[in-house]
Amino acid sequence: MSVSFVKSATTFGLDALPVEIEADLSNGLPSFLIVGLPDKAVEESKERVRSAIKNSGLLFPQKRITINLAPADLKKEGPIFDLAIAVSILQSAGQIDVDLSDALFVGELSLKGNLRHSAGVLSITHFAKEAKVKRIFIPDSNLKEASVISGVEIFPVKNLNDLIYHFRGEKIIKPVLGGKNHKESQGDFLDFDFAQIRGQEHAKRALEIAAAGGHNVLLFGPPGSGKTLLAKSMSGILPPLDFEEMIEVTKIYSVCGLLSEGEPLISKRPFRSPHHTSSDISLVGGGRYPRPGEITLAHRGVLFLDELPEFSRSVLEVLRQPLEDGIVNVARATQTITFPASFLMVASQNPCPCGFLGDPTKNCICTPSQVARYKKKISGPLIDRIDMHLEVPRVEIEKLASKSESEKSKNVRERVKGAREIQAKRFLDSKTKTNSEMTQKEISVFGSLDEGSDMMLKEAAKTLDLSARSYFRIIKLARTIADLDHSQNIKESHIAEALQYRPRT
Repeated sequence: MSVSFVKSATTFGLDALPVEIEADLSNGLPSFLIVGLPDKAVEESKERVRSAIKNSGLLFPQKRITINLAPADLKKEGPIFDLAIAVSILQSAGQIDVDLSDALFVGELSLKGNLRHSAGVLSITHFAKEAKVKRIFIPDSNLKEASVISGVEIFPVKNLNDLIYHFRGEKIIKPVLGGKNHKESQGDFLDFDFAQIRGQEHAKRALEIAAAGGHNVLLFGPPGSGKTLLAKSMSGILPPLDFEEMIEVTKIYSVCGLLSEGEPLISKRPFRSPHHTSSDISLVGGGRYPRPGEITLAHRGVLFLDELPEFSRSVLEVLRQPLEDGIVNVARATQTITFPASFLMVASQNPCPCGFLGDPTKNCICTPSQVARYKKKISGPLIDRIDMHLEVPRVEIEKLASKSESEKSKNVRERVKGAREIQAKRFLDSKTKTNSEMTQKEISVFGSLDEGSDMMLKEAAKTLDLSARSYFRIIKLARTIADLDHSQNIKESHIAEALQYRPRT
């Protein structure tokens, strides 16, 4: 056989696209050419494949070798095509004589012919299932990750030799059928627990509401008041991921190459805390071959932005679309990729540059112009997209020295989980998962107010000069408070509590 065809795939965003490897061996001066818009890593696969074949005791053809990666107009990146290229060459040279029309190959080869752990295998395995590919050959170290997907036979390959022996029938690789059961639990192994935080009961109540409805929070107060500790404790009160959410999050980390061999399926909600020197690209994603950024890595989890005004204005402004839509569109000249970005944002800031504006014990040394400039670093439209603005005052020494523990995060999480279950039933026939994601139509159905609540909200809207967005966000917040209260209707007390979390200026 002079021309062979082998199936492979590449990741595009969080999804996978098919790639067909065509190998042609012809007479002439020995050469090795790869075409089909390969990047540098794909070009370098020539040397990896050549050495892997030779060091596996196989014969590398001394011919003119042309490898075409089809479709030719799709950019190919990374070393994931190594195995498929090696198989196509060996098949074209007659060293493999089996039908591979129902098989797909992915994996990076070492110079000795071993298969290395590769990024994006979960997305590719999911694609193989959707494309009705019966067999997929992957690196052995990616087996746990791929076995999450059911409906496809997975062949874990340790090295090129084992694969050849398998095709020759000398040493059969036992296939694994995906679709193992995984526990939908994140356990009680918490680094930060509400019980360890002295005082700040008002803040803990607010974070419970935020966790129950997926609402964004801005914590502001003097240095050392516990803002960072409260934010880091947020993960402990969020409900566990369901299986569908686990797959969503795991695909993101798989594509980014951040999935460890010991944790093939992410069961804990992500907690991402980028430094304030981060660029807008690192936050939203991008690059020559667009990759997810921090806000996508925080999908279905928490994005913590400590010292919010210290982030550059351009970085903060890119958050506006994701906070509103739950997605981020990364546009390039030749392509546009959409990444999921449904996260709960927790941000913190000081009241002024020195941090002591309004502090009862320490005097602020900032001038009025410095305070004004500091507050102007965060734009009005971004502030408007934050549901809850929460003051975190200094904790008194008596409370800090107290040995009595507060309520544990585990107990709070149970209440949050109960509220989320109510929302799951409410939005059973829609893509909405939490109250914060409600559409205008859903607000009109599930956020209806009685006469007293309606009058209270209208008066507050006039007094606080609320925008239309803020008006509806208060209704969403009140709906969450009502869910925690196991109330079918939104009451005046729920509206009153929701209004406490709006900024006064």
